[in-house]
Amino acid sequence: MSMSFPDEWKRIAEKELKGDPIALVRKVPEGIEVKPIYTASDLDGIDHLDTLPGMSPFVRGPKATMYTGRPWTIRQYAGFSTAEASNAFYRSALSSGQKGLSVAFDLATHRGYDSDHPRVLGDVGKAGVAIDSVEDMKILFDGIPLGETSVSMTMNGAIIPILATFIVAGEEQGIPREALSGTVQNDILKEFMVRNTYIYPPEPSMRIVADIIAFTAQNMPRFNSISISGYHMQEAGATLVQELAFTLADGREYVRSALAKGLNIDDFAGRLSFFFAIGMNFFMEAAKLRAARLIWSRVMAEFNPKMQLSLVLRTHCQTSGVSLQEHDPYNNIVRTAYEALAAVLGGTQSLHTNSFDEAIALPTEFSARIARNTQLILQHETGVADVVDPLAGSYYVERLTDDLVKAAWQLMEEVEERGGMANAIATGWPKRLIEESATRKQAAIDRGDQVIVGVNRFRLEQEEPIDILEIDNSTVRASQIRRLTDIKRSRDSKSVSSALARLTRVAQSGEGNLLEAAIEAARSRATVGEMSDAMRQAFGDHQAIPDVVSSVYGPAYGNDAEFTNLVSRLDEVSQAIGVRPKIMVAKLGQDGHDRGAKVIASAFGDMGFDVVAGPLFQTPAEAAAMAVQAKVHVLGVSSLAAGHRTLVPQVVRELKLAGAGGIIVVCGGVVPRQDYEELFRSGVAAVFGPGTNVLEAAMAVLDLIEGRRRNR
Repeated sequence: MSMSFPDEWKRIAEKELKGDPIALVRKVPEGIEVKPIYTASDLDGIDHLDTLPGMSPFVRGPKATMYTGRPWTIRQYAGFSTAEASNAFYRSALSSGQKGLSVAFDLATHRGYDSDHPRVLGDVGKAGVAIDSVEDMKILFDGIPLGETSVSMTMNGAIIPILATFIVAGEEQGIPREALSGTVQNDILKEFMVRNTYIYPPEPSMRIVADIIAFTAQNMPRFNSISISGYHMQEAGATLVQELAFTLADGREYVRSALAKGLNIDDFAGRLSFFFAIGMNFFMEAAKLRAARLIWSRVMAEFNPKMQLSLVLRTHCQTSGVSLQEHDPYNNIVRTAYEALAAVLGGTQSLHTNSFDEAIALPTEFSARIARNTQLILQHETGVADVVDPLAGSYYVERLTDDLVKAAWQLMEEVEERGGMANAIATGWPKRLIEESATRKQAAIDRGDQVIVGVNRFRLEQEEPIDILEIDNSTVRASQIRRLTDIKRSRDSKSVSSALARLTRVAQSGEGNLLEAAIEAARSRATVGEMSDAMRQAFGDHQAIPDVVSSVYGPAYGNDAEFTNLVSRLDEVSQAIGVRPKIMVAKLGQDGHDRGAKVIASAFGDMGFDVVAGPLFQTPAEAAAMAVQAKVHVLGVSSLAAGHRTLVPQVVRELKLAGAGGIIVVCGGVVPRQDYEELFRSGVAAVFGPGTNVLEAAMAVLDLIEGRRRNR
């Protein structure tokens, strides 16, 4: 980009600044230089300016009339506790103006475990609804006409049994599969990259994706077979360029996989959909959606479709969860409103607005109503739906759209040079880039270079706690186990065994369709866990190897006095105890969201701690055993999915049983302040909630190590 400025403006600016206005140019994490002023000359060389909405390359929108003909779909992502509780929430939301359902499943379900499995003690009903069988699915949609309601299901690892139970639940409600409408996420590549709710290795996982695309193309004309997600990439720390490039490269990989199954491009391309995060960089987020449509039309043109619809990118968006803060949480209402407006100005087809309390716990009915009304106010009171693509022609937005296209396309070309997205993911390259970006961003926040109102600037001296939704995990689990017991007692065991054996054969042979076989198993009342295990017999489990980036957090501080003092103090503690302070960073239960854990491990490593990164999905006993074997001073548990009240006290007990009560246990992540005292009583030495400065956390950990040494 040229850094030239209009002469008259430059003359005035130099006088105001008493210096060169080039100093106002900012280089954002995306690698794009943002100028303080844009003019008509910045539009030179941009090809899409004279295009129209509803026409290739669809920069201005996938439909000609956009919201003037029909507003975007208000689709709130929700699910918690039992199917009964979630059903009541859905029915209330639909009666309050919501137009579609978006189901959040608990982590046990995501990972293909029934609620009675010993590995999911702290996960059942937390961060989503527990679904073990067709019976749960029928209760989830009781009184909700599936023939009239679009249902989106965020599911990847256990997508085969979940979609099978949904189809059978529809049948038993009297709705044939061809009348069901909605979307399944079914985006396994991003699971291996950032979210980690996978089950099987990459190759059979890609077969599952292709089988679902094939089955829905042939049998479910109103159903979208995949929602290719960049949301979780941005939440894991990706820049907007990385989110764009890797999401669209994933989409290209899925298209190739479906074509390899013998499908015709026009038979399924029109029902691929996308899912993007919308963060606080307002204009860049709006430009990102415009850029995504242009790039996708270019990608799809490679496959020579005959229908224009096959070139169109349609997307759901969700406001950012990472931008939500525990401190001064009512500020989150404002953040979400700005993010929602950016999504709408960018031309999203449906939208979820996060509730203000989601940095602390699951949303309450009160907070969910505010989030939903944010969209209703946007639709009905602001006038933003009266004009198609109102940002079109903006010097800044059009230049930004083009800059994003060029930067993302360059990164996608590098993906191609690496053999495509599946091969790139196998090397760990995209994951590493995203983790470096996340660590760099955390350093910028900790240094105060990136302002977060109420967190690192303008912070309240004292905050009042807010009411939060609490889920009694043990009660939910007991309820699910009772239903599982009843199902297994009443079903035809021979029919179940036969159906599960057939599912395993289809998986092993590579012939037949996995979803079709799973539907028969679900109809016989095989459970989600049983169907997942039937495929595990053929495919095995995927085991990721923990890896931590280095030399990112430390160099971001340079010679900063605070960082230098911490390193010096760490050296002093090392001399006093005879070794480097050693910390293990652990993830317990089925929570695969590891951004926080990776950032802490990376930052502490750069400071000089000896860091052990635990693998995902450990039980408390496994984490305690690993900590003992590694002879760590501190075991830090990262929690994001509300399992801390069950799992963290268990790990403390396991350490005591192993005779390692001297290991200090700390906990960090999404932990409500109301839970701190309970954790302290269980033996946790410190809790670091959302928004904690990592340098301050490191100082506190050193205090604990020194305090433990003095008390011996």
